[in-house]
Amino acid sequence: MEQTLFPTLNTERLLLRQIKQEDIQIIYSGLSNPEVIKYYGISFDSLKATQEQMIWFKNLEETETGIWWGICSKDNKIFYGAGGFNNLNKEHKKAEIGFWLLPEFWKNGFMQEAFPIICNYGFEKLKLNRIEGFVESKNKNCKKAIEKMNFKLEGTMREREIKNGEYLNVDIYSKLKND
Repeated sequence: MEQTLFPTLNTERLLLRQIKQEDIQIIYSGLSNPEVIKYYGISFDSLKATQEQMIWFKNLEETETGIWWGICSKDNKIFYGAGGFNNLNKEHKKAEIGFWLLPEFWKNGFMQEAFPIICNYGFEKLKLNRIEGFVESKNKNCKKAIEKMNFKLEGTMREREIKNGEYLNVDIYSKLKND
């Protein structure tokens, strides 16, 4: 089978590139940071445990069930966070979008800059019709941001997940290709 190149995406200020094993330290920094993981589905307490996430990124690509990018400065010197698609369903032409940034880069407009190019990749290259976003109901900042990007609130899934022994409500958002 022919190996295809990982798609690199660019915006005015950002480089979205393949996540590499060398990124493990910064991935760990993000996914162990209490501010990042407060509303995020996973967290890691060591570099060794973070290796599980590195394997997950690689498996998404190999199984074609998603694609995640490292979100970096244009010169690739600063790693801001990561974003992409998982739970890609080719039959139903849909995927779930996810995103996280290190707190020191919050409120710089990076999400608003990266999200549209990721969505465009999903609609144009992956031939998606629907992109879904699942947001913990209490995560007001993420809900505000995803709504700014024209995702529509479809409803709340009550007590959908358990985190730290508590049931969580999760809001589901979607964006369709024709939106």
